[in-house]
Amino acid sequence: MTGGTRGAPVNSSPAVAANAEGEEIEVLESTDVLPVAPEDQWKSLFDKYDPENSGFISTERFRDLLATHGSELDPHKLEVLLALADGNADGKICYQDFVNLSVNQLKRTMSNKRSNSFRRAILQGSRQLKGCSLRDEVGLGLSQRLVRHVAYETLPREVDRKWYFDSYTYCPPPLLILAITIAEVAVFMYYGFQLDRLVLQVSSPSFLKSPLPYHPQLRAQAWRYLSYCFMHTGIEHLSLNMAMQLLVGVPLEMVHGALRIGLVYVCGVLAGSLAVSVTDMTAPVVGSSGGVYALVSAHLANVVMNWSGMKCQFKLFRMAMALVCMSVEFGRAVWLRFYPPAFPPCPNPSFVAHLGGVMVGLTLGVVVLQNYEQRLQEQSLFWIFFCVYTLFVLCAVFWNIFAYSLLDVRLPPPP
Repeated sequence: MTGGTRGAPVNSSPAVAANAEGEEIEVLESTDVLPVAPEDQWKSLFDKYDPENSGFISTERFRDLLATHGSELDPHKLEVLLALADGNADGKICYQDFVNLSVNQLKRTMSNKRSNSFRRAILQGSRQLKGCSLRDEVGLGLSQRLVRHVAYETLPREVDRKWYFDSYTYCPPPLLILAITIAEVAVFMYYGFQLDRLVLQVSSPSFLKSPLPYHPQLRAQAWRYLSYCFMHTGIEHLSLNMAMQLLVGVPLEMVHGALRIGLVYVCGVLAGSLAVSVTDMTAPVVGSSGGVYALVSAHLANVVMNWSGMKCQFKLFRMAMALVCMSVEFGRAVWLRFYPPAFPPCPNPSFVAHLGGVMVGLTLGVVVLQNYEQRLQEQSLFWIFFCVYTLFVLCAVFWNIFAYSLLDVRLPPPP
């Protein structure tokens, strides 16, 4: 029943039945259509908020009705509901407006994949949003406590944390970041045994002969702009990236899904290699820092922007620790870049990929993490940053095609 596919069957559709007292929303299920609650039930609920029997209820009372039934909406959604109901802008809602609004808006909301803030209030009718916080709930199992912990780590609003806690099922499990990390470890161990060294593998003459790292002489091999993230200069490089990637990436994937987090990660990796090709034209690049820094910087920016709403424990200390880890890893990369290379004239790997990842995280990544409920394609700010990112990619591609020859850049020999 989404976006113009009227008549398409839906696996599980709820119907709302409000009792005469208006104290709860009962969830009914069917396999084909979305039935409407009997008319007398709608009338009983309407009469409760129209004690004068005037045939109208005010928009303020309708607002109270929404709050009573736990259907908490953000201000924008609430104003849309009221505007749809109050077609004459007279501040009153008649009975027919009330029924049409309740049923039709419910149907539209059920078809929106990202409208968890209203959808879950209906689908989880047995769980009302009471005054107590999710943190106060007792008797939770280990997996439930983990989901609650992730909710407080990543979501700034209590209502979002409760709906996420109710709806999360570990299906699909957060495998994307885990799979990327396992692949990076496997590649590192393979070259560790092949090169017979685990620390500063980059000092081996065969390190850059792999088909994975980005090298300016081999920039025509387009896969290297992404595959370089699987190679690391040594165990110290891999360990720092892996720690940040797992501690930040897995919880974010549990909340926002593999598609969104994968988008931020891949955009960070690509921006990292392109930034190196534009600003540090003679240097190779390895490591997953572009993707890792995109995720971490987006998360930290989201925490700062929603500081009062974030209820994770020791958030100031943990932010400081995250910044320390990022600074240590970035300092290591800067030191290595200007350390005398083992095989001149080829310089050591560049550190600019870190900065490319940070720029993606502070723009595209922040928009992705802030819009937990809404579809990204419906957010104008997402399209603005995505267009800016696309423009950067196109400019970098043209730079790689023409600038090296026009500027007569002296590149190191191929590995």
